[in-house]
Amino acid sequence: MGEIGDDPAQDAMNAANAAIFWRLHEGLPKQGPGSDLTTVRALRSAGTLPECPRILDLGCGPGRQTMALAKATGGQISAVDLLPPFLKQLETSAAERGLSDQIEIHTGNMGDLGPLGLDEGSYDLIWSEGAIYIIGFDRGLSDWRRYLAPGGRVAVSEVAWLVDTPPDRMRAFWEGHYPGMRSQAENAAAIESAGYRLLDEFVVPDNEWWDDYYTLVEARLEVLRGERDDAPWQAVIAAHDEELSVVREGLHSFGYVFYIMEASD
Repeated sequence: MGEIGDDPAQDAMNAANAAIFWRLHEGLPKQGPGSDLTTVRALRSAGTLPECPRILDLGCGPGRQTMALAKATGGQISAVDLLPPFLKQLETSAAERGLSDQIEIHTGNMGDLGPLGLDEGSYDLIWSEGAIYIIGFDRGLSDWRRYLAPGGRVAVSEVAWLVDTPPDRMRAFWEGHYPGMRSQAENAAAIESAGYRLLDEFVVPDNEWWDDYYTLVEARLEVLRGERDDAPWQAVIAAHDEELSVVREGLHSFGYVFYIMEASD
């Protein structure tokens, strides 16, 4: 295994990628497609919850949906993310909105929840918007199930193919970025195989990829483009350009799908 510094070109690319990532995403209200309206729609599909539900929000990022859930349910939310800057943003935003008492923040890996000391079998609702892909759809549904209380529900959004034969460019892009991506129907079948009953599914509206996310990212990208002209920096900029182009062109063939389910036993 190579050590850091063995490949200066790769080190330079990694450094440029990290720097640009934070410059593009720091302080954004959300880190992917979605909106408060879509969160509340999915919440309604989860059905009746206890009066003050316990909710586990995994991969919460800066917590847009965390706060929407807190306001809509009056519940207690355990919010988990691996990146402290996003959690600090959530902490600040929750305080500004008077929601701090409802939100408990945990820095940790959604694929290894054990060290966080969360109570198994205690959450009425497990939530994950645009994040389950990090550990894999099937693994998330399997690993997280033990944290559900009896009668608990799960709601996740996951990028999926919406057509049987996607354009070659779209398929090539996603094979490079998320080779495990499946069709909407395949994900629904995986939910059943994992021992859940699907309550509802719907495609996140196209505009929610852009509103408060890609529109802001694109504006920041234009600023970063002119800051440096070295090859690693410009290569990372070009990769983001390609992502924006694919999203702009391809949302008829793929999209984020919300799946709302309950354990079937």
